[in-house]
Amino acid sequence: MAITQAEFDIVRTLIRAEAGIVLEQGKEYLVEARISPLARREGFASSAELIAKLVGPKGPLHVKVVEAMTTNETIFFRDIEPFEVLRKEVLPAMMEARRATRRLHIWCGASSTGQEPYSIAMTLLDMPELANWTVEILATDISTDVLTRARNGLYSQLEVNRGLPATHLVKYFEKKGLEWQINQKLRSMVRFEYLNLMKPLPAMTAPDIVFLRNVLIYFDTVDKSAILSRIRTAMRQDGFLFLGAAETTRNLDDRFERLPYSKTGCYRISSEPQPALRALA
Repeated sequence: MAITQAEFDIVRTLIRAEAGIVLEQGKEYLVEARISPLARREGFASSAELIAKLVGPKGPLHVKVVEAMTTNETIFFRDIEPFEVLRKEVLPAMMEARRATRRLHIWCGASSTGQEPYSIAMTLLDMPELANWTVEILATDISTDVLTRARNGLYSQLEVNRGLPATHLVKYFEKKGLEWQINQKLRSMVRFEYLNLMKPLPAMTAPDIVFLRNVLIYFDTVDKSAILSRIRTAMRQDGFLFLGAAETTRNLDDRFERLPYSKTGCYRISSEPQPALRALA
């Protein structure tokens, strides 16, 4: 049975308050699809019965609902172009800029089940010129469940079939029963931590490169601007920011400048504020 408007409002109010994500009208199907499996696991007879419990004081169930609603699908090397730009353009530029310290810090926000940060790590290991560098990758997410799974680095056959080159499967994974596990060397390159993008950022080493792809689309304009401002303040001033190809900083944060890489939302902090785009009449 489909959820009612009142039930939908309860869930979207919770998600907006806790994660900043806006569930627009018409997304009732998504709430039902995410809440129904959770209801079964938690022993409720229906999604409606679970949602009714959300009206009470905040507790573990509220956290589980937020996690269920904020977990996004991801694949290895999603939209391959950003990883090509990373390898051919961004990393060489950063290596030149950091040649004195030979250290790089990369932050992957909203890392979900880990495919993106591990794809970044594989890209780095494929570059022999980085062999003697110290590279730290911080991967964050709001869901503790997906963070646990990402740390384990275990993926199904279907998951490794999506986007992952066969050469990388052989080189960086080990067969574990019916699943594949990322080898210890690769796992040790990535540190997974909890982080809510709607909250002030915790103390961290200023990242040289930030990946925040296909995340801003879930927030409203005010929150997008606030998130971009916090990221700009946290990152190195000569660093790079990767957004989804359909995402932009225009009219949100005028200090970012988009770089001319086709199909890749790659940005740097500009010395001059960028002009706002005029809305079409």
